[in-house]
Amino acid sequence: MITFEVNDMTCGHCASTITKALKSADKDAKVTIDLARRLVKVEPGDADAQELRDAIAEAGYAPVPVAAPAVDAAAQGGTCCGSCH
Repeated sequence: MITFEVNDMTCGHCASTITKALKSADKDAKVTIDLARRLVKVEPGDADAQELRDAIAEAGYAPVPVAAPAVDAAAQGGTCCGSCH
């Protein structure tokens, strides 16, 4: 999942424009918009993060990549590879 913060996305029209731009860059992308938090989450098909960022920028918005939080397997109640006891 690739996440962008888009602070100049302020309404449903903005969200629609960004979704269309992302789908134009990657027709198989799954796009989730969190308008309240101004986040765009993309599960890409073929495009990479730079191509997706460029698509949002070309639509007239200023996307800022959001780093994925590190996942601590032990904190999630599991192990990293399943072979630990």
